[in-house]
Amino acid sequence: MSPTPKQARTHRRKAATTDRTKNVKSWRVEASWDHKPDDPAVIRTSDRKRAQKAFRDLVDKGAYVIFQEHAGWDRWRTVREVDGVALRAERAAEQQLAAAGHPPTPPAYRPDAEDRHRTWLAWMSARAAAEQAAREQAETDARRRRVAADVRRNARALMSPPANVRPENRQRARHITGAQR
Repeated sequence: MSPTPKQARTHRRKAATTDRTKNVKSWRVEASWDHKPDDPAVIRTSDRKRAQKAFRDLVDKGAYVIFQEHAGWDRWRTVREVDGVALRAERAAEQQLAAAGHPPTPPAYRPDAEDRHRTWLAWMSARAAAEQAAREQAETDARRRRVAADVRRNARALMSPPANVRPENRQRARHITGAQR
């Protein structure tokens, strides 16, 4: 039996006990680039996975990205911050290390630093340049020693006039008649 109109007016459904704060399940991704710092990209969504994908995509594009969750009443709490330019530079440094034939960055080398691969690459490049300069200097010194030894060995011969100029080696002119040829 259905309730009468008077009974229906007095019946109230129990209020839901959920949080009624506006936008508490929202996520915000804010990205900015060095070449346009006054024009950041802002993505707001209630889907965490979509926000994380947008975050990864913007980091791959080389932006400075801030991942935020909503804290109620238009306040945002930062969850993660990533400098995409630094990450791209780190990846490029790793590839340059491999391409140049340098050993990879050891795990114990400045493990918490954001620029560990770049500093390792700079150190390896400086070391390779120093080794190359030392090799070139050694070759120059060896060549200089060889030339000095040649000069020492041949100094007396170089200081005296050529043999055909010395009087004892000078040929006398022969006067030959045409019939004796």
